[in-house]
Amino acid sequence: MNHHPSPYPLTIYYDESCPLCKLEMDNLKARNHAEKLRFIDVSADDFADADMPVDKKDMMDIIHARTIDGDIINGVEVFRLAYSAVGLGWVTAPTKLPGIKQLSDWLYPHIAKNRYRLSNRFSGLLFKIARDRAAARAAKNSRRCHDQQCSRE
Repeated sequence: MNHHPSPYPLTIYYDESCPLCKLEMDNLKARNHAEKLRFIDVSADDFADADMPVDKKDMMDIIHARTIDGDIINGVEVFRLAYSAVGLGWVTAPTKLPGIKQLSDWLYPHIAKNRYRLSNRFSGLLFKIARDRAAARAAKNSRRCHDQQCSRE
């Protein structure tokens, strides 16, 4: 297999029917200015990817991604690469440290398995934080555009 120095663009296979997953992917999409990430909703009725060597059930259980070389990764490694792609590598950097890496790699499948319950429990707070951040970003972008005297019609 021909290996590129970079895994990007990285195609992320995720479960948009999960509020927590959707919130996380929406955050990444909003920061994906360099377009290093591609997103595919595995929960969509019309989802089909004959090139993917992993079945839909496995992709619904745990997040998966495909690198530009076609390598398949899953779990925390997807988040490590995704956050790095959008300039937030520092967020996942601790998950590369000895001990913490093993713990996060072990813990993630348990979180993924319970993500709907976690979404229900924390959705009010998480969605308020996300809504507030999106509003702040929109205001900042609007001010930046105003300062540069551009117009939006």
